[in-house]
Amino acid sequence: MFRKVLVANRGEIALRIICACKELQIQTVAVYSEADRHSLHVRFADEAICIGPAKSQESYLNIPSIISVAEIADVDAIHPGYGYLAESSYFAEVCETCGIKFIGPPAGVIELMGDKTRARKRMKEAGLPILPGTSIIEETDVKLEQIAEEVGHPIILKAAAGGGGRGMRVVTKTEQLHAALATAQSEAESAFGNSAIYIERYMEKPRHIELQILADQHGNVIHLGERECTIQRRHQKLVEESPSPIVSEELRQELGEKVVQAMKAIDYQNAGTVEFLFDQDGSYYFLEMNTRVQVEHPVTEMVTGLDIVKEQIRAAFGEKLRFSQKDILFCGHSIECRINAESPEDFTPSPGTITAYHPPGGPGIRVDSAAYTEYQVTSHYDSLIAKLIAHGRDRQEALARMNRALDLFVIEGIQTSIPLHKKIINHPDFVNGQFDTSFLDQLAS
Repeated sequence: MFRKVLVANRGEIALRIICACKELQIQTVAVYSEADRHSLHVRFADEAICIGPAKSQESYLNIPSIISVAEIADVDAIHPGYGYLAESSYFAEVCETCGIKFIGPPAGVIELMGDKTRARKRMKEAGLPILPGTSIIEETDVKLEQIAEEVGHPIILKAAAGGGGRGMRVVTKTEQLHAALATAQSEAESAFGNSAIYIERYMEKPRHIELQILADQHGNVIHLGERECTIQRRHQKLVEESPSPIVSEELRQELGEKVVQAMKAIDYQNAGTVEFLFDQDGSYYFLEMNTRVQVEHPVTEMVTGLDIVKEQIRAAFGEKLRFSQKDILFCGHSIECRINAESPEDFTPSPGTITAYHPPGGPGIRVDSAAYTEYQVTSHYDSLIAKLIAHGRDRQEALARMNRALDLFVIEGIQTSIPLHKKIINHPDFVNGQFDTSFLDQLAS
C-alpha cells in the first residue's frame, strides 16, 4: 500500500481522506492556505505545509506549489478530493509525469469526460441515451438560431468544460439566445478558463439521479446504486438520498448494467458518478460524469457499508476490486443535508466565527465536518460547513432521524441553512417522494 499520501484539498473532504488513510495506516501530508492555518485537516495530518495566501488560485489551485510539497515530503500519491483540482486532467498528467500516483482516473479519461460535448458523443456510442443537443463553439449567429430551433425550446446553454451551475443559462425564446450565450460564455471563461458552450434541450421538471461506480485497473467495474439529487438551488444540490423513491429494483439493474458497460467502453478507473435527468414519463438521459468522489458519497456508504474513499486509494494502488456486483447489498435508506453558512431566506453567505458548535449524534446519524467552536468561516471558500447524514431501515425512519438531528444540531455565531432543510424534509411533497428540480422555487413561492 502507499506509504504517504498528500491531500490536495481543505475542509471536511480533506479530513475525510485523512481518516481513510489512517485506517489504511498511510501517512498523510496536508497542504493549507494562510487562512486555513488552524483547520482540522492541518491538525490531524501527519505533516502540514502552507502553500500560499487565502486566495484559492494562489494556494489550493497552485499546481507548482502542490507538486513541490509532494516532492519535498516524498509522497507516493495525491488525493484531490472534490472541487479544486479533482477533475483537472492537466494536474493528473503532471502527477503522472512526476512519478506521483493521482488517486483518480487517468488524465485522458478525465479530459474525455470533462469535455461535455465529447462525453455526450462517447456515452451515446456506449449505449446511454442523451438529450438532443450540439456544440456551438464556432457557430455563426444565424446558425445558432437554427440549431436552437432544431433542438427545440426551451433549451439550456452549458459550459462544455465545467459544471456546478456556472456557465449555464435557460433560454425559452430565440430572441433571448444571444444575450444568454454571451453571459454563459463569460461565466464559463471566468470559472473554467474555457468559454466553450453547448446547447441541450431543457427538461423543465426532471428528477436528477446519479449512479455511483467503482472500477479498478484490471477491467472490473461495479455500481453502488443510485442517489436522488433533485433538491437543488441554482443547480447546486442541497439534499441527497439513496435509494431514489422512484427507482425500482428492475430500473436500478437496467441503469446499472448500462453504466457499467459504458465505463468499460472508456476503460474507466477509480470512483466516479454518472448523472442522469429523468423525465416525468420515466425516460432518462445521460447528463454528465463527475470523475471524482462526490460531495454526497456518504449516503451511498451508509446503504452499502463500503468506504468509497478507501476503495479509491486501493484502486489507485493497483489492487483488484474485492467484490463483484452480486456482493453489493443495499440496506435501508440514507439522506444527506448539506449544511451551508448562509442565510436560509435569501442564501447570502454568512462568514464569521462559530461561537458554539455541537453536532448531533444517536442511532443512524453521521456528521462529516471540519468545523468547531471558534472556527472561522471565511468568504474565501465554499460555504459548506457540514454534511449531516441520517440512515434508517426505511425512508420514513431516515426522515425521522434527520428531523431529530436537525433539531439537535447547534451552530451559533453565523447563519446556516438548517431552517431551510427542516422546511424541505417536512414538506408533504418531499415526504411523499413527489418532487422535481423546481421544488425549491415552489417552496419559496
